Amino acid sequence: MGSQGLGITFLTLPLVVRAAAGGQWCYDSQDPKCGPSHWKELKATCGGDKQSPVNIDRRRLQRDSGLGDILFEGYDQAPPGKWRLANNGHTVVLSLASELASEHITISGGGLPSRYRALQLHFHWGSPAGNGSEHTLDGHQLPMELHIVHINVKYRTLAEAKGHPNGLAVLGFFFQVSETPNANYNTIVAGLRNVSQAGDSVDLASTFRLSTLLPHAGQLSGYYRYQGSLTTPDCSEVVVWTVFEEPVEIGREQLRAFVSTLHFPAAGPTLLKMTNNFRPPQPLRSRKIFASRAATASGGSPCRGCHQLISPLLLLASLGPFSPTP
Repeated sequence: MGSQGLGITFLTLPLVVRAAAGGQWCYDSQDPKCGPSHWKELKATCGGDKQSPVNIDRRRLQRDSGLGDILFEGYDQAPPGKWRLANNGHTVVLSLASELASEHITISGGGLPSRYRALQLHFHWGSPAGNGSEHTLDGHQLPMELHIVHINVKYRTLAEAKGHPNGLAVLGFFFQVSETPNANYNTIVAGLRNVSQAGDSVDLASTFRLSTLLPHAGQLSGYYRYQGSLTTPDCSEVVVWTVFEEPVEIGREQLRAFVSTLHFPAAGPTLLKMTNNFRPPQPLRSRKIFASRAATASGGSPCRGCHQLISPLLLLASLGPFSPTP
């Protein structure tokens, strides 16, 4: 299906970042010289004491009875207007609203210190040889991770929110590979072909319900909470993190589209596939990770998807080049 059939407008945006260039950050898969271990040289905050992601060790969690259900408002409605899908040179981002947009998609409750409105969502993934979630569960990395970034409604801009310890709230969701596609991700996956190059963007002709991207509502009570940071520079330590226990299912071919379709900014004549765009877990130091009332703690049941660590993606490599369904 072409872009007309998808109802999207193709745009090309000026590149904001150039990987491996002086003063810029990147992932090790682009150039180890500007990868995560060097970020603190660019931004001192990236070497702080409250960095993200972290490993969630369920044997060492602290149960918090105050962490009940999170209230998702507007997640079950498709808001008016358009959403933009873009390759920003580091990941693929779906912009949900401008910083000054009206508050129509929000989260609150569940021990959150305020009400937060959604700004954007993006993904982190691995390569044909391995998984790529940022957070790990009991030391295991899962195939992919979704982050939905929210801003505290007290603040008008992202820059203002970064000046406060609880300025942002990010929801993290793990993925596990399924034999069948997740139809709720078809629009995003189909749009990837039009944002293959860094700086590319497409406007989706219509929005959809964000709730369709998440596990079923009845499976959102189990989550983990801690105070952390953005997982990319400037690594601001202003994020209330909520990482959900229940993974989202995604089809093998859908995951393969992320791994094989997108590219980092070109540093030469050869295009570089966007793979392994994750930051490794950071030291927890003196922080505690709290388990919600419904979450698994103290070892509990094995994490779903943890045994898919490499084998599903190795299978992807054997399938040959990705070809979107017409």
